Amino acid sequence: MVEKKGREGIAHIFTSFNNTIVHITDLSGKTIARISGGMVTKHNRLKANPTVAMFVAKRAAEIAKDAGITSLYVRIRAKTGSTSPGPGAHAAIKSLGKEGFKIISIVDVTRIPRGGPKPKGGKRGRRV
Repeated sequence: MVEKKGREGIAHIFTSFNNTIVHITDLSGKTIARISGGMVTKHNRLKANPTVAMFVAKRAAEIAKDAGITSLYVRIRAKTGSTSPGPGAHAAIKSLGKEGFKIISIVDVTRIPRGGPKPKGGKRGRRV
């Protein structure tokens, strides 16, 4: 049995409660497609909507297919310090799978704050 060799890529999905961005690169990090919610809809309130996220992923997938990518590593990122990704993350991954990509792995790469800068207010805090 001879396997058909296809190219692999990385789908970086950034979802917040304001927007969804799908950025597809090859394994070396060269950008192939980068589509955001604002490029799909003209309504600001709909940019983070799962339906719009589906169309964002679909448009990015078309460009990636033209570049010859057949399988994807998916990396989801949310706003730093948030507990969960935005509403468009699941819809974007599902849409990429329906477009015919083989999804190899899904990883959450959300940054976690560890300490950070000293809060304002002095030794005893803000006194009201």
